[in-house]
Amino acid sequence: MTTRHTAALGALTVAALTSTLLTSPALAADGDPLRIHDIQGSTRLSPYAGEEVREVAGIVTGVRTYGSRGFWFQDPEGDGSAATSEGLFVFTGSAPTVQPGDEVRVTGTVGEYYYGGRDGGNQSVTQISRPEVTVVSSGNPIPAPRTLGSRSVPSAYAPEGGADGGIEDLELRPSRYALDLYESLEGSNVRVRDARVAGPSTQYAEMWVTVKPRQNPTAGGGTRYGGYDEQNPGRLKVESLTPLAEEPFPAADTGDTLSGTTEGPLDYEQFGGYYLAARELGALEDGGPEREQTREQRRRELAVATYNVENLDPGDDQEKFARLADGLVTALASPDIVALEEIQDNTGPEDDGVVAADETVAKLIDAVVAAGGPRYAWRGIDPQDKQDGGQPGGNIRNVFLFNPERVTFVDRPGGDATTATDVVERRGRATLTHSPGRIDPTAAAWEDSRKPVAGEFRFRGRTVIVVANHFASKGGDQSLHSRFQPPSRSSEEQRLLQARSVNAFVKDVLQVQRKADVVVLGDINDFEFSATTEQLTDGRVLRSAVYALPECERYTYVYDGNSQVLDQTLVSPGIRRFDYDIVHTNAEFADQVSDHDPQVLRFRP
Repeated sequence: MTTRHTAALGALTVAALTSTLLTSPALAADGDPLRIHDIQGSTRLSPYAGEEVREVAGIVTGVRTYGSRGFWFQDPEGDGSAATSEGLFVFTGSAPTVQPGDEVRVTGTVGEYYYGGRDGGNQSVTQISRPEVTVVSSGNPIPAPRTLGSRSVPSAYAPEGGADGGIEDLELRPSRYALDLYESLEGSNVRVRDARVAGPSTQYAEMWVTVKPRQNPTAGGGTRYGGYDEQNPGRLKVESLTPLAEEPFPAADTGDTLSGTTEGPLDYEQFGGYYLAARELGALEDGGPEREQTREQRRRELAVATYNVENLDPGDDQEKFARLADGLVTALASPDIVALEEIQDNTGPEDDGVVAADETVAKLIDAVVAAGGPRYAWRGIDPQDKQDGGQPGGNIRNVFLFNPERVTFVDRPGGDATTATDVVERRGRATLTHSPGRIDPTAAAWEDSRKPVAGEFRFRGRTVIVVANHFASKGGDQSLHSRFQPPSRSSEEQRLLQARSVNAFVKDVLQVQRKADVVVLGDINDFEFSATTEQLTDGRVLRSAVYALPECERYTYVYDGNSQVLDQTLVSPGIRRFDYDIVHTNAEFADQVSDHDPQVLRFRP
């Protein structure tokens, strides 16, 4: 199973670590042993964190023998309050010896565990650690599950935080907010029935489903993230408690159905938030999703595409090159110009000072020819070693492929890793001083990030300037399920600077030639509704082509069960008419050669 669960006690609260100093266990107000709902309380934090509790009673509902080892147990009676969970996790640190259906009494220390550490902004898991467990009886009925469905899960996602944005101290309102509902069921036995898959299964043996299939549906059967207030509360991750050696996890594509009943404890961790730890996993029903293919460009149409090839280097197996090539030839119909992102150097992640990527690109070009496509030519600029971010040692960069039978690349020498290209007028046209050339590569906006590369092309006598981009990642942002609401997006600051830089370059082009044909495209790492896109399009010098598509088609990436736009194509006002297509070949599928979908723009310059 996934190795992303950790069990280090260092992330427990300080109060929990000092619990050994306590001399008497906590008791309920009537002097009886505490019950699970007393420990859970009606907020996200236990009122007994750091205290020792004794003889807490419940029925085991699930056992986890991997990662953060332990078990869940649940009070079969409860207190009747919707805000207090009747389930709780017991961290054992080693493989538990209890089984579902065991009636147990647990003595130990209550704590709040933060996966990834408290500074990461995640919510905590209330648990008992350093346990002493007594099995009273076995074979008892497991407490009836709470069904999560379209009606039971609220449409509102999260409450708004207090002065510091935090929601931990707020009283839970499970009938109003989905995050509150999930927290009120933390550790409890839950189930979903006939749930549609909203995010494909991953290498970590997990998948995303939605219990609200009619909420912001995509054409492929997923759930679209179309705004910061559209978090899609019906999303829920599913993992299996059965070790993979005993039962392989199903390979699920978006649009499939996890049919029947999936049942087990509701848990929380940093990668995705609340999830169903399935003691019983439903059967996967094939929804029949098919990989898309776009149409071929017409003779007078210029086809410009972009594709994030996910850390491509010569050390990747030939199958990856062959599948990427087939995507270019078949799915994208051999576009005239392709902006590639995440091309690594010739030695890939080996940190050896190599920055050239000619072997990487040549291997892809040969694969395209073998797949029946054109022999592309290419242009790019080698970065300085370790200056462009990405996988350490990989030196990823943006590269142009182009079909020399259809397009001419205008070479203007002098561009290198630190030399900026500018815009000059030649015979009434906006042209580049260096082609290929980087845009403002030494500016702070591009520190430890991929620099955009601009290229000047000629098609049927017309000049087209194309800018390939890969903006800074979203690393460091708080998650949608964060304990701070709304979550902060700290990574946006650098992308705003990057968008301002590219926008200024396009303004320079249009100042020289008002109706110049400019295409700005690539992995923008931000949404079509984001402030980054607003800055890119400032002054109406660009518009995002994604708005030409129906809402249900607007996605290039699937993250935590949300289908969303991260890759964009933007055009200058001179390109009045175009045909734009996001070709859904990867993001929705478990068997993907990249985690991004490519896209293609066709127009007549």
